[in-house]
Amino acid sequence: MFEGDSSSLRPLPRHGDLVIGRGSTADLRVQDASVSRHHARVSVTEGVARIIDLESHNGVRVNGVRVEGAQPLRNGDVVMLGDVTLVLNCEARPRATHPLLDVNAFHSRLADELERVVRYERTVGVVALELGPFTAPLADLVLAASHGGLRRMDVVGQQGPGQLVILLPELTRDEAEDSARQLVETLRPFAPEARAGLATAPRDGMDADALISAARTAALSAPTGSVSLSGPNLYRLELGERTVIVADAAMVRIYEQLRRLASSSLAVLIHGETGTGKENAAWAVHHWSRRAQGPFLAVNCATLVEALAESTLFGHERGAFSGAASTQAGLFEKAHGGTLFLDEVAELSLAVQAKLLRALDQKRITRLGDSRERPVDVRIVAATHRLLANEVKAGRFREDLFFRLSTAVVLLPPLRNRPREIPLLARAFLEEACARDGRPPLDISAAAMELLCAFHWEGNVRQLKGVMDRAAAMADGPVLEPSHLPDSLQWQESDDAEPSAPRKEAEPETRASPAPRTFRPIAEELRELERQRMQEALEATGGVQKHAARLIGMPLRTFALKYKQYSLSRWSRPAS
Repeated sequence: MFEGDSSSLRPLPRHGDLVIGRGSTADLRVQDASVSRHHARVSVTEGVARIIDLESHNGVRVNGVRVEGAQPLRNGDVVMLGDVTLVLNCEARPRATHPLLDVNAFHSRLADELERVVRYERTVGVVALELGPFTAPLADLVLAASHGGLRRMDVVGQQGPGQLVILLPELTRDEAEDSARQLVETLRPFAPEARAGLATAPRDGMDADALISAARTAALSAPTGSVSLSGPNLYRLELGERTVIVADAAMVRIYEQLRRLASSSLAVLIHGETGTGKENAAWAVHHWSRRAQGPFLAVNCATLVEALAESTLFGHERGAFSGAASTQAGLFEKAHGGTLFLDEVAELSLAVQAKLLRALDQKRITRLGDSRERPVDVRIVAATHRLLANEVKAGRFREDLFFRLSTAVVLLPPLRNRPREIPLLARAFLEEACARDGRPPLDISAAAMELLCAFHWEGNVRQLKGVMDRAAAMADGPVLEPSHLPDSLQWQESDDAEPSAPRKEAEPETRASPAPRTFRPIAEELRELERQRMQEALEATGGVQKHAARLIGMPLRTFALKYKQYSLSRWSRPAS
């Protein structure tokens, strides 16, 4: 410190604050009248000194620039407090060991790691940090994170203002969660509102974009100063007696649209391929509407026999037709005060379409065999996998009914266009199937998850549920492998593959052809061999992991990771 013709040295604390001013309570007192009673505060945290102007009369300047907020100081910086000069002398700070990658570079590194996850059955974690307001340059935050426990193999990237993503290879989910919590604690002095989200592969998927999105969504749901984990529970939308997993950004927007439409009385038309969740969307409209306490009835129009379609919808009187032994109310009457969901409405005949249009316009129906009109108060939600506009042009659907049903149109994307939801739904369906079968939950191997995420899913969510139900029955160990999945997933041809040439007529043979060999993925066979060798090493060393790992030449960290993956914790020492 230089004050007038004198100078002095004042060591800074390793951690803590130093108040400078003329007041008697200042930690570093000066006499110069240009300095306020409490002029400035020097704060030292994690080896970084910052100076803060305490609303002094003459202000604080660092290297000639007026300070606003907390200004980090570097070795040799000149600080002016009125006519008093301070010069910081400190050891040169080490350079950050982790460069700050941009979005594309980070995405590329993550894609490389995902290839290794599949090839070597490893794990990788993605941590998204939502910093909130922060008081230091991002480079300083990365340096602090490096000091806070990041390894040399970890990768740091920037997703946007106040958003960091960190790649954590070779850590279990529990270890990655511990690392994320340590990062939040390390950065809280610089970013008090910091919070984090964690997604891991293969558990949360095998797509780079989907993993980053999952980690960021988890971070946004985390309370300040804490870490939230991605998983199906984070995306469960509770709709009364139904639960829907909504994770893809497009689906989130669609359900927000459904919520807004629910408050109106408009008819809603839902377009989407078979199995995309059209009935769940219709139920959401009902659940969020003023009719939620009324009935919700659903009918698949494609299953209605044309001769009975009118009776099913509008009811009939006894004797109205052959077999009508009793009076029966139709779906319109049963749904009075509630919602009627007409799935595959394009399959109705033109004659039934005309009567449906009249019921919607007049809000009155007439049972078959009766002349009385009955008032009905029903909201219609219709759905179809066809484009109704094309059906109108082809003359298969009434234009006036089309306009009546399509006041509000919602388009559900197919599952293949919702990559974020595939691993979540797969895990949720697998957990349900295991619970139903009374067996412990199954993990999904990286190779199996990659197949699930890459499949085209023509049958959408319904097909995925069937596959996971089957897989739960087929799996004979703690991990779901590709061999437990249908062959159609493993031999799926690309959409642009050339059609195979027609086979020539086989020549008659005098001897029987040998049976074709069956093959399993070599990675799966290698994992079985690896598990067997680890089991044998544990038996030979009395269950001591350190000795068993050395016996088969495997790094201890890798051995510990695979020990959990293969459920070897169930191993018990054989009786002597």
